[in-house]
Amino acid sequence: MAQIAIRSGQARPMAPLQVDPPMADLASIFNLVAPFFGLILLGFAIGRYKKLPESGLSWLQFFLIYVALPPLFYRLIADKPLSELANWGFIAGTTLATFCAFCLSFAVGMRYTKGDMPQSVMQGVAGSYSNIGYMGPPLILAALGPAASAPVVLIFVFDSVLLFSLVPLLMALAGVEKKSIFATAREVVWGVLTHPFNLATMAGVFASYTRLELPTAIDKMTLWLSQAAAPCALFLLGVTVALRPMKAMPGEVPALVAIKLLLHPLLVWVFLSIVGGVPDNWIFAAVIMAALPPALNIFVISTQYRVGIERASACILVGTIVSMGTLTGFLWLVKTGRMVADLFP
Repeated sequence: MAQIAIRSGQARPMAPLQVDPPMADLASIFNLVAPFFGLILLGFAIGRYKKLPESGLSWLQFFLIYVALPPLFYRLIADKPLSELANWGFIAGTTLATFCAFCLSFAVGMRYTKGDMPQSVMQGVAGSYSNIGYMGPPLILAALGPAASAPVVLIFVFDSVLLFSLVPLLMALAGVEKKSIFATAREVVWGVLTHPFNLATMAGVFASYTRLELPTAIDKMTLWLSQAAAPCALFLLGVTVALRPMKAMPGEVPALVAIKLLLHPLLVWVFLSIVGGVPDNWIFAAVIMAALPPALNIFVISTQYRVGIERASACILVGTIVSMGTLTGFLWLVKTGRMVADLFP
């Protein structure tokens, strides 16, 4: 409705307020990403200045991994037709991009650690494994809508299978795991099959196939739990980084962060364009997923093997800070239409 100006007893229409489109775009992107980084910053600040025992984080980690995030992945996939999930070209393109980022980051690690393979494996994970479990689903759905939920789940499942297979096998080859390759491979397969996120995804696929509808009470519970996952995960990320301050900047961290935040999403964009036939919103979802900061799981893996803990903390901290600019940039390109989905139409 046009605004009215009253002057000398006469009404006349006022010109509508003009908003500079670029500034409006930036404000929209800022409002999209600010809550995510705000929760991380809140967790970091409280973890830094509130002296609470670190052991208390174990319950929150358990809640996230086994209680809150599985319902989120179930709900993302349960209402999707199976034909939408069987996009093997998309799966191949995104997984290959992650594998290439891992190999390049591993090579960077080998150079900086002078051939220390266990440390280099951790660097490989830091340069290729995005925060696809904690930040991915809520951010992608907020940016691109529910239609992007299927690619989110596919990337999470296959990137996780790739990296949680590579890491133990390479650690066994490096002599960190005191087991045979066969025993390690068996544990990898069992671990992948029984991971709570993958079990939730398989349950979602079953629900999609059978068109299962949960009872109202259980459906409400899964909804509440899925809504709690993102805030708790982001807060936990901030607290975890705060409790392990970076003592010194490892020399390879800038290169690893550049691979993770810039090269990885560009590889995804190129590979999916080569594959062809991938829906535009799937390509955009995959690029943004690849542009996410390094995952907190990097620290969990390094702690498990007692290898490169300080380097993992540095990569997560620096990667999260730098991604405030790079991730915002990719979102801006996508949301404003300045980024074409297919490079080779």
